[in-house]
Amino acid sequence: MKIILKLFLILCFSNAIILADATFKKENSNLKKGKWVDKSLALKFVSKSVLKYLAKGNKYDASAIHSGFIKTHDTSLERVKRTLLFLIKVVEEDAKIGKSSRLTDPNFILKHFDLIKWSPDLIASKKLAQKKPLLKSVNENKILLTKYFIKLADGNKSKTDDKSLAIYGLPFDEVELTLEEALTKRTTLTRFKYGKQVILKGIISNNNLAPALVWLNRTDLEGALLQGTVVVNIGNSKTILNVHRNNTIAYDRSKKPREQERYWYFKEVDHIYGYGKDANFKIAIKSEVTVAGDLNYFGLGKIFLLKTIEHDKPTYRITILADTGGAFKNNQFQLDWLSGYYKGWKDYHKINKYISDTAETWILLKK
Repeated sequence: MKIILKLFLILCFSNAIILADATFKKENSNLKKGKWVDKSLALKFVSKSVLKYLAKGNKYDASAIHSGFIKTHDTSLERVKRTLLFLIKVVEEDAKIGKSSRLTDPNFILKHFDLIKWSPDLIASKKLAQKKPLLKSVNENKILLTKYFIKLADGNKSKTDDKSLAIYGLPFDEVELTLEEALTKRTTLTRFKYGKQVILKGIISNNNLAPALVWLNRTDLEGALLQGTVVVNIGNSKTILNVHRNNTIAYDRSKKPREQERYWYFKEVDHIYGYGKDANFKIAIKSEVTVAGDLNYFGLGKIFLLKTIEHDKPTYRITILADTGGAFKNNQFQLDWLSGYYKGWKDYHKINKYISDTAETWILLKK
């Protein structure tokens, strides 16, 4: 009986270790050997863009401009700003004298930054692992690192047999309304009435409820909705479209992308943008240094050091939390890394199949 009881207690204790909420632990020890990717100029660009957004203040966007909910360490908004400013300073100093970036020197990182190791929320990830096989590789030392990309597509200005689905701009009944004004009229506005599936069947186009910005095939449309940005070739010209406002239907992580009801209306833009409360003021981002994540939990602008396995070798990358998505609500087990520009999944996999789907992850904070 004692043996059985002892075994039961061991199993319970083991489960307590395996299944746990996200935790964060200061870990200023030697970083193991590996390749450090230098994207310092892109980091400087995104840091400046994030700081510009943070300057709007908490009253402008309380869901993103805040210190976060990590109570065990000082991750205050002011410290995050200091960290971003220090990063910019280092990049500018190195560029001025023509030296290699100190942000790729692990000794420099350990000297000037506190490293807060992120152990993911294994309770939440386990609940979804049956339908999301990638989550089975998440453990107490590694978060899930998915990748997203800037979608490249060929489109038409008019509907054709092979390009029969539109990316729509904001519906006509909302064009003159601010985001706040639209929310007060949500019971009557087009954007709030329809889910994705009925929109794909033609409810918007058949009733001329919104402008068709471009016409795509189904695969490219799904890619645009999933990635949030699409660069469309139309003849000899290119158009960049970015998500503007959605129908407020939550993203369902138990469903495949094509089955979702969440739907985005787009806006033509002049750059690649990440997060923004509304399309009129968003964060300009760059690939390979931007990650999307749970902004409600972490707060905008956190700097994450990722350690992945790329081409069978440990690889370190510094990234900035400057984007989010519907899949990140109450999600403390995952980041989504902006990997580049691709026409589709075939091109994407050709490059990214050598990069692991998990990452050891630290929050970097200026000492």
